[in-house]
Order: sequence, then C-alpha cells, then structure tokens
Amino acid sequence: MEVVEVNSLVLAYLGDTIYENYVRHFLVRKNIGHVDLLQKEAVKYVSAKNQSAYLHKLIDNNFLTDEELDVVKRARNYKTTSHPKSCDIITYKYATGLEALLGYLDLSGRNTRIDEIMNFILEDEKC
Repeated sequence: MEVVEVNSLVLAYLGDTIYENYVRHFLVRKNIGHVDLLQKEAVKYVSAKNQSAYLHKLIDNNFLTDEELDVVKRARNYKTTSHPKSCDIITYKYATGLEALLGYLDLSGRNTRIDEIMNFILEDEKC
C-alpha cells in the first residue's frame, strides 16, 4: 500500500485515534484522578477548534516539512460539506489536516516524528 494514495479522510480517521491517545496519556500523567475531569480536560485538546489552532501553531513556527504540509493541504482541501455544529467548515478542515498528518506519519512508520509533533503541541501545557 502506498501511503500517499490513502484517502485523506481515512488518514484523519486513524490520526484522530493517535491524537486522542497522546492527549489521554498526557492528562493521566498529570495525575488527574477522576474520569469526569479527564474528559473535561481532554475536550480542550481534541476539539476541532483547538486542533486547528495547534496546526496553525505548527505552521507558524515552520515546524512541518514540505511533505507534511502537502499531506495537511490535501486533507484540508478534500471536498466535504459536512462538519460538526460546534465549528465552521474551515476550522474543521484544518483539524482534519492535523489528524490526517498523524495518520500519514503512522502508516509511514514515523513514530518519532509523531512524538515530536505531539510534544510541540503539548509543550505549553506541561507544568
């Protein structure tokens, strides 16, 4: 299977689980002991609005390679008209771009790069 040929939404489907898993591990390591609190904190990271903001942060800091930006753009530009009611279509497409990038890197066996991206995203939150 050629990873570049995988549908962008399929990459995002996979990337969503990777992203959420990193966030959950991060929050558990912060010693939050109640599931309700964990869920409330997780929503702050996994919302499309925040995923979009994190992607913009990566882009603004020139953190992504040209290849990674191409994956993000392909997913962002994928034709879709549906999106959650909680955000606009542009925000949703950027969030999808971040998720697709993580899925792409995972299928490419680039777990170290996923670590670097997720550490960059979560670095401001580490206490």
